[in-house]
Amino acid sequence: MTASDELPPLRETIRRHGLSAKKALGQNFLLDLNLTARIARAGGALEGITVVEIGPGPGGLTRALLAQRARQVIAIERDSRAIAALGEIATHYPGRLTVVEGDALEMEWDRAPAVRPAPSPSPLVGEGRGGGSRGYGSAVPRGTTPTPSPAEPRCSEGSATQLSDRSRQQPTSVGGGEKARIIANLPYNIATALLVRWLGIEPWPPWYDSLVLMFQREVAERIVAVPGAKQYGRLAVLAGWRTEAKIVFDVAPTAFVPRPKVTSSVVRLVPRASPLPCSRTTLERVTAAAFGQRRKMLRQSLRALGADPQPILAAAGIDPAARAEEISVEGFVALANALDAMPEHA
Repeated sequence: MTASDELPPLRETIRRHGLSAKKALGQNFLLDLNLTARIARAGGALEGITVVEIGPGPGGLTRALLAQRARQVIAIERDSRAIAALGEIATHYPGRLTVVEGDALEMEWDRAPAVRPAPSPSPLVGEGRGGGSRGYGSAVPRGTTPTPSPAEPRCSEGSATQLSDRSRQQPTSVGGGEKARIIANLPYNIATALLVRWLGIEPWPPWYDSLVLMFQREVAERIVAVPGAKQYGRLAVLAGWRTEAKIVFDVAPTAFVPRPKVTSSVVRLVPRASPLPCSRTTLERVTAAAFGQRRKMLRQSLRALGADPQPILAAAGIDPAARAEEISVEGFVALANALDAMPEHA
């Protein structure tokens, strides 16, 4: 019997901790452990990998990631009601789960979240309430108030404990030679915003080696869209420029509690080691102008850049009569580089 088998059923966990899904937090819980295991496996072999998970809720996917032998899981959860439930999982996987209570949208993602080593047993470690917090990699000393930074929201105390000097170690950052991966059933209401931030990390390549993320199907189609498709837009250009993205499989609404009105899709994005040279901010400006008036020809829509589009289009080798949905990622990169090469932008 594995540690995961010994944990209570997810429905029981939800009932005991009062974890009714909140629409305001974009919560839809996955209770099918076969499905969460499939999502975890979509990230490839996890042994020796640090996984960052956003919005774990009652911890269905968290259990699967740990059962798939992830070296460490950093679970970032905004809903304080879920912290105790995640603590139960941490107890079953000592030293392998760090629970961070905070808003993923407020984190600075250019660097990886910090991993706090789990407290070592010591005469100075108290048992606290509810079995102690030994399973957390994020306990803080009793009587102290952690001060979160934009890059590191407050780590969950679980049960407050008094730590020895040995257990009060400095956080270590993943990505400094360690392999890290982001795997998450993202809350619908923040999914696109988080993806854009992860695609915008500087310097590139980023600290993670892949993203395995759940989106609404229509968002997933926008991420992997190709020129000429009606879903092709700014998100597809940014994703295609910096990653290779594909839809791995779909998830029916019946898999969630509560049941959403739409089908979801799991998308895997693998960073390109050497994307075409280009300023990310300029590329975002160009795509915003082009797709902001996507029915117009580029010689009209690119006027929103504040410069004459004709020499920019000529330098990029783009037909002025073309429309945004006809232009490849390489074409948009050429436009961005041509804009930056204009005398007034140089």
